[in-house]
Amino acid sequence: MSVGRSEGDSWGPASGVGATATMVAASRAVASQGPNALLDDPLAEPLVRAVGLEPFIRIVDGQVDFEDDPLFNRKARAEQITVRTRFFDDFFIGATKDGVRQAVILASGLDTRAYRLRWPAGAVVYEIDQPQVIAFKTDTLAGLGAAPTAERRAIAIDLRDDWPAALRDGGFDVTKPTAWSAEGLLPYLPPEAQDRLFDNITALSAPGSRLATEHVPDPDVFSEERLRRISERWQRLGFDLDAADLFYRGERNVVVDYLSTHGWQVTTHPVRELYAQNGFEFPEDEMAATFGELSYVAATLA
Repeated sequence: MSVGRSEGDSWGPASGVGATATMVAASRAVASQGPNALLDDPLAEPLVRAVGLEPFIRIVDGQVDFEDDPLFNRKARAEQITVRTRFFDDFFIGATKDGVRQAVILASGLDTRAYRLRWPAGAVVYEIDQPQVIAFKTDTLAGLGAAPTAERRAIAIDLRDDWPAALRDGGFDVTKPTAWSAEGLLPYLPPEAQDRLFDNITALSAPGSRLATEHVPDPDVFSEERLRRISERWQRLGFDLDAADLFYRGERNVVVDYLSTHGWQVTTHPVRELYAQNGFEFPEDEMAATFGELSYVAATLA
């Protein structure tokens, strides 16, 4: 039985919001399979198997493919996650090429960039997420013999709590430029928490810091009807969650406008253009209705 979000709620990789991170990892695992793999994330699949949620294991094993579904068929999911993953990968790689040696991955979930990207010498990567999620990933990857490719510092704290203090306590240097990512995070925050997140990032950032996130100009993109259809898809997978219980709806500030008025120079990358750059054709069907106006954002603090 699914339950709604509440103040102070928590989760691990097999429950609530945490299970959606496992779903994303399952998509990365699928995109990393085969001789013509779109991604190279060898840790995604063992992480999904370690979580143990049967619907996602069946996806990874190729036992589930809704070929008639424009959003959930195997090809569409692989291309969608490839566009997203490559954007954030390239963001971090580009920042390090410009001399940034400090990175923060907010709501890191089952993200494996601290283990699979080629970080330069001296790079420090902070991962912030719920204590259960941090502990699971750290222990699982250690058990697999995986070693971080940068100095990884895990900060186990809820983003609704005083994570800036925890980050500083973990050695974060506010005088150095930082590369921040907020990937797939914003809909899970109340509107005021989204503003507070960006305010905290700005306060912690030295000039030249970078930020990557998503921007959806339509505030009603997660309408009641769309959330219902997402939930129906999840339930077809055997994943018993109601999307309306996970996403915070209501009026919120537009990401691009908010960052621009807080000192960030913002560049938007429309998802349709990123599909073309990756050699994919953006499907003009329900995918367009749901994600057609999405842009990924790269910003630099002046």
